[in-house]
Amino acid sequence: MARIKPFKSLRPEPKLASKVASLPYDVVSRDEAFELSKGNPFSFYRVVKAEIDFPAEIEESSTKVYKKAKENLDRMIKNKILVQDSKASFYIYRQKMGNHVQTGIVACVDIDEYVSSLIKKHELTRKDKEQDRTRHVQALQANTGPVFLTYRKKDDIDKVVNDITSSAPAVVFISEDKVTHECWVVDNDDVIDELIKLFKSVPSLYVADGHHRLASAANVAEICRKKVKDYTGEEEFNFAMTVIFPHDRMQILPYNRVVKDTGCFTKDEFLAKLAQEFDISDIKEKRPLKKGRFAMYFDKGWYLLRPRDTEDKIMDVVEELDVSIFQEKVLSKILGITDPRTDNRLGFIGGIKGEAKLEELVDSGEYKVAFSFCPTSIDELLSVADVGGIMPPKSTWFEPKLRSGLFIHMLNGLPNK
Repeated sequence: MARIKPFKSLRPEPKLASKVASLPYDVVSRDEAFELSKGNPFSFYRVVKAEIDFPAEIEESSTKVYKKAKENLDRMIKNKILVQDSKASFYIYRQKMGNHVQTGIVACVDIDEYVSSLIKKHELTRKDKEQDRTRHVQALQANTGPVFLTYRKKDDIDKVVNDITSSAPAVVFISEDKVTHECWVVDNDDVIDELIKLFKSVPSLYVADGHHRLASAANVAEICRKKVKDYTGEEEFNFAMTVIFPHDRMQILPYNRVVKDTGCFTKDEFLAKLAQEFDISDIKEKRPLKKGRFAMYFDKGWYLLRPRDTEDKIMDVVEELDVSIFQEKVLSKILGITDPRTDNRLGFIGGIKGEAKLEELVDSGEYKVAFSFCPTSIDELLSVADVGGIMPPKSTWFEPKLRSGLFIHMLNGLPNK
């Protein structure tokens, strides 16, 4: 059973939504956020990445940064850039990127369902990143960026959403990356009750993106529960803000790899090592056209790598992933990169940047070799999560990215630290 809950969202004035909306805090660097917010006093980067208001020598994890984020949020509320709804509601959030359209329900989910694994994950989180967002939520007393969830689609939920979106949206704008964003407010009690009822028949929700945001919300709930006597479970700190999409609306792009060197191997030695694991051929496509193969950019040329199946091997759902096969056969076995989470020889490039970015990084000398992949499928993600498996890091790149600042979940006064 999936429990969803309406909430009184803090939202931008419709005419300011395009100026407020920001990319998630973890997909832009400090410098990128600074440039994207330049000349825009309404930018939500000043809340989710408040370090842009400080000189470079001030650490992103400085207490000053969290305090400044709170000041910036309070200023936006005081100046009515952001206004809180008077009634707890659901919201519909639609994004259109080229021919791709995804429509999700903005709702709060129960932290206990995450802790008990009814909300399933497929990634490990890093404690330092958890701590950062935990401190951010505590300082602002708000969830400022939604967690991206999915579920196996249900026709009856689709019907309700389609009925809602047959009317004009409350907010519509086109962001700088040419993605159209549309939002509807669902404040009708009958429709709210119907959605709550329908989600009770959804066996599980799945984290698509935002593992650290959800883990941090759980951390805040645990901290608050220790400080609030006789908590009921209905306090706002027991819930996290999400956007929930049916699985057949997801668009996953590949998460490609770049490596700074070929270890101790010369070009010929490196190719020879690869040839022990793969059939190698020249290609023009710059990307694999089917799963189980990899494209490599090396020394001004593109190559197709097809694994040699030397033995029948029963593999589980994680081992069968292209990113897992690549990790085993190339990164670990040949290049000695056994921990992709921490090895600074390895870089990850979102598929939205295309193969041209891989060529640029290698041709510049910053990296020695690049690899492109077929994207992990949503069915693979769900299968891994269903068995409690953990994917290799950076296995999926979802597009379009949810915008922060369009919906904010206020926690209504957390207990003192």
